[in-house]
Amino acid sequence: MHYPTVQAPSCVRPRTVLRALSLAALTALAACGGGDDDNATPAPTAAYPHAQEPIGTVRQVYDGALTPDLSVNTFRNIDRLFPTRSITPSSTPLAMPKAARPLTAVQFTSGGKAYDLVDYLALNRVSGLLVLKNGEIAHEAYLYGNTEKTRWMSMSVAKSITSTLIGAAIQDGLIASLNDQVVKYVPRLAGSAYDGVTVRDVLMMASGVKWDETYTNPASDRRALLEAQISQKPGSALDLMAKLPRAAAPGTVNNYSTGETQIAGELLRGAVKKPLAQYLSEKIWTKVGMEAEANWWLDSPDGVEIGGSGISATLRDYGRFGLFIMNDGRAQGVQVVPPTWVAEAGSPKTLAGGTPLPFYGYMWWVPTTGQSALDKAFYATGIFGQNIYINQKEKVVIVTWGAQSKPTGAGVVNNIDFFDAVVKAVR
Repeated sequence: MHYPTVQAPSCVRPRTVLRALSLAALTALAACGGGDDDNATPAPTAAYPHAQEPIGTVRQVYDGALTPDLSVNTFRNIDRLFPTRSITPSSTPLAMPKAARPLTAVQFTSGGKAYDLVDYLALNRVSGLLVLKNGEIAHEAYLYGNTEKTRWMSMSVAKSITSTLIGAAIQDGLIASLNDQVVKYVPRLAGSAYDGVTVRDVLMMASGVKWDETYTNPASDRRALLEAQISQKPGSALDLMAKLPRAAAPGTVNNYSTGETQIAGELLRGAVKKPLAQYLSEKIWTKVGMEAEANWWLDSPDGVEIGGSGISATLRDYGRFGLFIMNDGRAQGVQVVPPTWVAEAGSPKTLAGGTPLPFYGYMWWVPTTGQSALDKAFYATGIFGQNIYINQKEKVVIVTWGAQSKPTGAGVVNNIDFFDAVVKAVR
């Protein structure tokens, strides 16, 4: 039997696209971890050091059903789960020299128990750790076979990157104001529960649109969004969001929602009139000096980037992004985001009616206790143990990669307690 030749869209690598496959090809796909229900593809033959590893399926990821070894393989190969778009790096990478005073010992107490650096790495299944002090590497560790060339998934760290791009679009005049209506940039949402919601509401996850974020519940809204992504049908994610009901008045209630960042990505795409990966490359990746190509999941071949997850990049490039944020969004002497954006995005907010939102900014998390709260630090975080911590006062950036097997509740040691201990150790 003859099977048609598959032609990939020009902006998506051929290896990321699924079309008509022979029985033999489907068998090979299942052996590589994609299986019969996800958009994973056979391992490519590129120079990427982990390209030949077997991986799990995206449903297994969100079910928390991957074995420890398969978690590691999958998390460093997520570009095989969905079509992606490349994020082009700089031709002149930003140097990250070794610090004269490296991090040597970390001792701290969390939850009434004493821990050290090795405890944190082991108990939280940390697969990569980077500590930057004054832009220099105080500590860098790769575990579970990862290397400097490894790309690792961001999970919800991508939300903070999407938020930062909205700041860039405001600086460029492409988004006029945080008070703009979402429907101005996404007309498809007119008449939906998002009609009347502002850009600011979305950034605070306070649209008032009903949402269930439970990762492991197949009936949750989060899993419905994942199924829309798995379908790879253009516009299916936005169609899902447009059908959601209203639960509260816009701006009045914070409810963590990955769907909200899908809306953020859609409004950003409507404002900048170009792919988000391209805009990220132009405004940040090339300007800051990222050294390696990264990539970003798409909702469909040649489609829109997934605003809440799906970026895959190297440890040092996540660190460079952290430095960019620590430097108030300046790169090569240019203010990429508004001068006050980082301070505003990384600080507590107040909801409509005066209700405080002490732990959340514009898709950045804000510590409410400990030295980090006193220092006004903030961080991006993602399930399975991904973090970018920013402490501008002490000029410290900490990046963690996690290989935890469960989406939530798998980290034994409190991350903020560890971050505080690291900051103290390099002070």
